[in-house]
Amino acid sequence: MKLFPAIDLRGGRVVRLTEGDYDRMTVYGDDPAATADGFRGAGAECLHVVDLDGALEGDAVNFSVVEKIVNECGLFVEVGGGIRSEERIERYLAVGAKRVIIGTIAVEKPDFALKMIKKYGEAVAVGVDARDGKVAIHGWKTVTDKDAFEFCEFLRDAGADCVIYTDISRDGTLSGANLSAYERLARLDGLKVIASGGVTRTEEIRSLAAMGLYGAIVGKAVYTGALDLREALTAAKEGICSQNA
Repeated sequence: MKLFPAIDLRGGRVVRLTEGDYDRMTVYGDDPAATADGFRGAGAECLHVVDLDGALEGDAVNFSVVEKIVNECGLFVEVGGGIRSEERIERYLAVGAKRVIIGTIAVEKPDFALKMIKKYGEAVAVGVDARDGKVAIHGWKTVTDKDAFEFCEFLRDAGADCVIYTDISRDGTLSGANLSAYERLARLDGLKVIASGGVTRTEEIRSLAAMGLYGAIVGKAVYTGALDLREALTAAKEGICSQNA
């Protein structure tokens, strides 16, 4: 299983939110590129970057910061936050991002999203952010009546390659991942699922890998020291070994 340490950006700084609440934000650094370099030094091969300002405003607010991270870190970088046009998808891919994540636009304009998925293939993923089982959009500020699991199933059937599923209630809380949700999502054959939200312990990472999930995102647990990134990377590999044993 691939492990994606996360860098969330607000005002060009590395931050983490609690349960998606912009008023409950902790700043962890002023140099995102240096943070990414530290992750690489610990053995990471992948990186998850989110422009939180972009998610709120629908614009690439921290584009130059993301570009610097991509150019300097040497990692497989996936990026999301406010990506709601083909022009923005192309801009991020042009500077070297390997995967671009669309979220709000996939809910509000599914025809456009499916067109992008068909055109760009595995270079476009969909972020499905769930609160109480319903899809949330616009930087998690608006909760729709759309069932999150059914939306993932719809995306799979429509040809989506990858979904990043975030349980907002767990995100930034150090309370553990919603394993039951990922057990259900793991049964969607043909869809790569990346788990996000509350991943805190190496045992959870092994469990997610053993389910056959494609990836998992780690954030606050790494920043606070609750989770050692080197150990987490090893656990992701051990879970695969256990699954194949």
